[in-house]
Formats: sequence, C-alpha cells, structure tokens
Amino acid sequence: MWLPSRFSFKFSVSALRRGVPPSYPHVVRRGGCNTAAFMPEAAGFEGVSGRAALQEFSVSNSEDFWAAVARQRLSWIRPFHTVQDCDLSRGRIKWFQGGMLNVSVNCLDRQVHICPERVALIWERDERGSEVRYTYRQLLEMTCRVGNLLKRHGVRKGDCVTIYMPTCPLAVASMLACARIGAAHNVVFAGFSADALAERIRDAQSSIVITMNQGVRGGKVTELKKTVDTAVQSCPTVRHVFVAMRTETLVPMTDRDVLMDEMLKEDVVCEPAAMNSEDVLFLLYTSGSTGKPKGLVHTQAGYLLYAALTQRYVFSYHDGDVFGCVADIGWITGHSYIVYGPLANGATTVLFESTPVYPDPGRYWETVERLKINQFYGAPTAIRLLLKYGDQWVNKYDRSSLKTLGSVGEPINTEAWEWYHRVVGEGRCPVVDTWWQTETGGICIAPKPSEPDEEIVPGMAMRPFFGIKPVLMDTEGKVLTANNTSGALCIAQPWPGMARTIHNNHERFIETYCQPYPGIYAFVVLKKNMKIKEEDLYKQLNSVVSEKIAKYACPDFILLVKRLPKTRSGKIMRRVLRKVVESDLDSLGDLSTLDDPAAVQEIIEGHAKISMKKKKGF
Repeated sequence: MWLPSRFSFKFSVSALRRGVPPSYPHVVRRGGCNTAAFMPEAAGFEGVSGRAALQEFSVSNSEDFWAAVARQRLSWIRPFHTVQDCDLSRGRIKWFQGGMLNVSVNCLDRQVHICPERVALIWERDERGSEVRYTYRQLLEMTCRVGNLLKRHGVRKGDCVTIYMPTCPLAVASMLACARIGAAHNVVFAGFSADALAERIRDAQSSIVITMNQGVRGGKVTELKKTVDTAVQSCPTVRHVFVAMRTETLVPMTDRDVLMDEMLKEDVVCEPAAMNSEDVLFLLYTSGSTGKPKGLVHTQAGYLLYAALTQRYVFSYHDGDVFGCVADIGWITGHSYIVYGPLANGATTVLFESTPVYPDPGRYWETVERLKINQFYGAPTAIRLLLKYGDQWVNKYDRSSLKTLGSVGEPINTEAWEWYHRVVGEGRCPVVDTWWQTETGGICIAPKPSEPDEEIVPGMAMRPFFGIKPVLMDTEGKVLTANNTSGALCIAQPWPGMARTIHNNHERFIETYCQPYPGIYAFVVLKKNMKIKEEDLYKQLNSVVSEKIAKYACPDFILLVKRLPKTRSGKIMRRVLRKVVESDLDSLGDLSTLDDPAAVQEIIEGHAKISMKKKKGF
C-alpha cells in the first residue's frame, strides 16, 4: 500500500491522485448560457460571459467575486469592510472582517419570512414509510426552544456543545440552536466508541452533551446514552447530558441528566446572537483509530456562504427541489449538504436514518420514489454494494424525479459510475463526482457547474469550483505547468469555506496543511513463497510505478515487511504507518485494537534501519 506524501503550495488539500486534468479544464464557449441568469452577481463582473469565464474571474478577481456573492446571498447584521486577509504561509485565514451575522437566521428566519410552511426537513426514519416532515416555521421554533434550554443551563457565547446523535431533526435543531446563541457545536458520529467520544469532549472542553436514549439504524438498536455515560466519566468539564427519546425504552438517569422534553416549556422565540464573521461555528474532528484526532475549526460567514454556493451550483439545485444527501450528520458531508448548504438556500433536505439495504436493497430508490427526490448524493461504497444486488432493485421504483446524482467520500470506479448513470439515472442524470474533505468545508472540484453541453468523464472530478485554483506539484514542492504530467494535487489560494485552524494546535495546522515536505514512502508485503533480492524488487517496483503512474510517484523509500498493521476487521491503519515514517512514536496511540500489534514493532525497526542508511549516505 502507498502513503502519498503531503505537499503544500500555501494550502495543501492532500496528495491524492484524482482524475483532474493537468491543464485548465474549462473551455470558454461563446454564445453559451445567460451568465447573469445563472448567477445574478455576474451582471456586475465586466466582460464575463459564460460559466468558464465566470470561474476564471472568480480566481483572478477573487475579492470582487466573493464580495459580490457574500453581499447578495447572506443576510448581515453589520456589513463587512474587508473581504479577505490571508497569509497562508503563517496560517492566517480571515474572510469578511468587520461583518456580523447569525447563521441560524440565514438558514431559518429568512425562509420563514418568505414561506413559513415550506418543508425544511423530511426525516426518513429507519422504519420505511414513516417519514416525518418539518416546515421552516416548525424547525425555527424547535431551534429556539433548544437554544433557550441551552442558555437556561448555562451555555454561553463561545462555549462548545458536543452532539452525539443520529441523523434526525432534533440533531439539526441542536446544531442550529448552538449557532443561534453563539455557541460552537462539536458533532460526533453516533457510531464512535465511548473512548473516541470522550477524547473529543475533552479536547472541545464541552460542558454540555446532547444525545438520545438509543439509536435505530438498519433495524438494530444502539445504546447511545450508555456510551455517553461511559464517556463522561473521564470528562470532568461535563455538567449536563441532555437526553432525547428515540425509542420508548427507558434508560438510567442521574442528577446530571436532563430530558429534552423540558424544551417544550421554553419560549419559541430566542434572540439570535450577533456573531463576527470569523467566530467559530463548529469543530469537527477527523476520525482516527490511533493518534490524536484533529479538531478542524470552521467559522461563520465564509463556511456558510461556500456550503450554500456549492450546494446550489454543483447539483443544479433549484427552488422547490427535494435534496437528498444520504450521509450522516456526524461527517462534514452532513454538515455542509444536509444542514447548512440546503437550509441557507431554502431547500427541502432529507435526513436519512437507515441503511442502503434495509429492509432490502431497494431502500434508496423506494425513498427516491416516495419523497420525489431531485438530487441524490451518496457514497461510492454504497453504490458498489447496490450494484452487486442487480438492476431489479432499482428498476422496481420510479426515479423520474431525479435530476442530478452525486458521489462523495472516495473516488468512484468506472463500473460503479456507469451503473449509477445508466441504471439509477436512466442515462439522463449527470453524475457529479465531488472532490473535497473536512478541511475544505465544501466541494472543491466537480464536473458541475459547467456549460450545459460540456462533457463529463466517468470517475473524474474534472472542474474546479468558483474561487478554487488547483495546482499540481512535484516532490520538491514546485508547481508543474506542462500538459500530460501528474503530481500532487494542491490548492493555490484561499477560499471562504476552508478550515481556519486545528483546535488548540495552530502549529499542527500550519505544519500539516501549509508547508511542503517531500518523501514518498512505500510498504511492500510479498506473496507467500516468493523469493527475490531486495535490490531487484526496488528496481522492478520503481519501473512499474514510473510506467503505470508517473516518475514523480516513484517512492523515495521502500520498506519490505511481513505484514501491515490492521484492525481486526482488516482495515490497514495508515495513521500508524505515517507516525512511524514521521518518527512520531509518542503519537501512535493505543495499539490494542490491532489484529497483530507486533507488526508495528517490525515496521519501526525496519524504518530505523532505513533512517540509519540515509544518515550514512547510502
């Protein structure tokens, strides 16, 4: 397996090799769409005609572009005076300084003033056919009640509330309630263990945790409150645990616990806090079974604007559409494309609580038919799983409401892409394979937006979004400009949705994302009974990599090992390998979950030998 090196040109997203053409991917087409109709702000951009030209303008005139979009698409309590103040070499990222706003107002109050009875959320519960709808008025009232409950129990502006809940309306209301009163939220995926939850609570220094008695997914019940009870034993900052009831099963309660039913006593009006553009909106921890998770920090205005803009233009969302992102709110996909992006655009957004195969492999498509979903956004893993069950589970249901299909989380292979397009989308729905991650806040590269007749290549992300300037870099940190070349994918200039720092560790943020450090490292495990000299193996491996990928990808170091560190489920622990390569053995974390912890010691010893040879000049 490979550990791609992490490069940076100002801000490095990662060194993933994805399907992004090395040359500029757009072609300016004259006589294309009406640019101002596509994006009203473009009427003020002199000489811009066509979507490709609009993208070019957004990069070359970044401040003008983002200023116009921010003024038009966000409601401000006080207007901003400085569009951006960024020095990525120092990790300084500030957008829309001087401006004040409230994110929950932008997501809820604005919509209530226009159309209070429009459906905001459709909760697709685990039990098929039992969906529940919430209007924008109802969601605003729920948010205000939760906000007032939090304030009554001591939550103040600047605090951080941890949310350990499955995808449901109350989880969304809890996120928005934090935003309304000026507290940050820290949503933790409800499948994480008590230890993982406790670590995130401690790092965020939360005094309040919101959870449910139990979770229900795929016909199975998970004991969420029990997990929280275990976690908070090692979290001295926690004063209260708010408990909502997903099932009728009673759970043990202590003096620390508060039933969420108390929110019904609260007022349906909660005064929104005026927040500076760069105040913290939320923390979201990158997952990792070992080592310390990184708490990425996203702020108010820039994140909300970017999530809203990408949701509208990547998916060709139009008012009245039903947007179906089937991710979990515990991940950045759920934050950006279940909650903040759709709600800021006044969309109807689906909360999917179940699994792709419960009660059968037709669950997604039956949901599409019943809820009349227009945009469907899912993971390649699920698409590949459903492909194996055959076309009949898809064709059984009416999918005529679908307009756009999306892919997120990992590269989608050609076979799955073509099945998704041909069978699920009936050959008429564009498939947008989106490239982004927690650190970027929203989609950075995708086939859309583009001119209506632009080609979409299966398995390729293809086109940078507005304001995104991707570059390719070699192992020395130099930008590659020639055609027909490959390198590490980085982003060359700041954009509003990007993370601002790692919570309590800005130095780590700079080192991880803002500084180049070369060194591609390969771990090799030979098949049984295979005999070959190490020198010959290295030559053969470099030859194959050079031919099949590129010369730049030839590893600087090759370590032959008997086995790789894996979890008991077979997952390779790349974080462990990376820590060994970085000689950061103190951060290896708990190795007891590994199938064979001795494999790590073997790798440590092998790496030490390579390091010794390097010092001696071999």
